Amino acid sequence: MLSSRKLMKAVRFHEFGGPSVLQIDDIDEPTCKPNEVKIKIIASGINHLDIWVRKGLPWINFPWILGSDGSGIIHEIGSNVSKWIVGDEVVVHPGYSCGNCKYCNNKNENYCSNYGIMGESCHGLQQEYICVNPKQIIRKPSCLTFYEASSMPLVFMTSWQMLVERAKLKKDEWVLIYGGTSGVGAAAIQISRYIQANIITTVGSEEKINFTKSLGADFVINHSNPRWINEVKSINRKFDVIFEHVGKATWEKSISLLGKGGRIVTCGATSGYEVNLDLRHLFFKQQSILGSTMSNFNNFNLVMHKIKNGIFKPFIDSVFSIEDVAIAHQKIENREHIGKVVLSFDK
Repeated sequence: MLSSRKLMKAVRFHEFGGPSVLQIDDIDEPTCKPNEVKIKIIASGINHLDIWVRKGLPWINFPWILGSDGSGIIHEIGSNVSKWIVGDEVVVHPGYSCGNCKYCNNKNENYCSNYGIMGESCHGLQQEYICVNPKQIIRKPSCLTFYEASSMPLVFMTSWQMLVERAKLKKDEWVLIYGGTSGVGAAAIQISRYIQANIITTVGSEEKINFTKSLGADFVINHSNPRWINEVKSINRKFDVIFEHVGKATWEKSISLLGKGGRIVTCGATSGYEVNLDLRHLFFKQQSILGSTMSNFNNFNLVMHKIKNGIFKPFIDSVFSIEDVAIAHQKIENREHIGKVVLSFDK
């Protein structure tokens, strides 16, 4: 008897580890429910979040599908969905929430106790087909390729939430952005330039300097120089906002560079989560430390509208077929990329 199963390919891992644990598996296609849309994924941007998940998070159940960002074409419409049609080109919002709590009702979905990010809290977008709530999608701007569209949501929404919603960066303030060629760093530079702040960013090699200047950075410091902090201080000794996503390796320097009334805003800790803190700095200088996670659906629409109008721009380093996902991860871990690395399901 012939099987009626429909199979698709997905990027999965069955154990924590390096890029070599990634594999392409044939799994069952999802079934579209009445309140869902089924999307054929064309492209999926790789984020550092994918690296962290692959290396180990306590709640992961194997095998796990990666991917927080994705763009594609609507393949099927649930019976209760009316706004969309098959063939529409869309971008997927990386986050999801309960939709019913006070935070969701006030359009602050990223504060919901059930809020999660695809690829981290549930299976991700690096699969040929996925079914999602239509609230999670918007129309792909026609000016963007699928690769470009899939490179932007997570990093731009994270950076917008950090700088605009949390730190409330203002015109003419000084902001220090670590890792200007990282996904969130490159997005933060563009957002800070839009706000008309004064921008200092750090990079890890000389060849990355011109790229960050092209994004709008006023000053670029090579942090591979052991005395890089002295270079920063020679330009500006105290900052209004410090854009943190490094953690332990930069934390004490961040505190020392923060001015009176300054705000450190952080979305991650790639170098370690545990840091030392002298509380006297906070209360004497009236400083603030702000945590930040993703952003809400309204800001997703707002940011994508600015992208559509050319205010913010994507920068693609390279596109890999899904079969080369391990090579793509290794490139990111080696810090050999300038711009986003994207997986193609269409190659």
